Amino acid sequence: MAGKVDARMEELGIVLPEPSAPGANYVPYHREGDLIFITGQLSQWNGERRFIGKVGQKFGLEEGREAARLAALNVIAHLRAALDGDLDRVRKCVRIAVYVNSDPAFHGQSQVANGASDLFLELFGEAGRHTRMAIGVAALPYDVAAEVEGVFGVD
Repeated sequence: MAGKVDARMEELGIVLPEPSAPGANYVPYHREGDLIFITGQLSQWNGERRFIGKVGQKFGLEEGREAARLAALNVIAHLRAALDGDLDRVRKCVRIAVYVNSDPAFHGQSQVANGASDLFLELFGEAGRHTRMAIGVAALPYDVAAEVEGVFGVD
């Protein structure tokens, strides 16, 4: 039987990508007590990197939001793996960080981060409300437009 979060994803037409394998010497997630820390996830779908380039240069604000949302979908895919497939065990999205590969003249990083924030609220309701960092950076791995990491309180 599908849980509440899975039912919500189905209702919204959301499909998660396959969790990616680490590309270096790190783990995709770590549980410490009732917290799960998810490694930064890129804007990619099943290993295919998308949104290659800088927001404010190659991409506008809306595409930046889509890149952040895609990276957040990868965070949720890893969170599901960490919870043995049961996203209903998420009690709280505690904090996310959104890194935006930005042109130096672009100042809408917080608006780009809304692509990730809105997804967590859509899926987890009030439990998806979180603290957040939205940071513009000079470059991200593989020149993707966005990377998202998160910390979640779980049962």
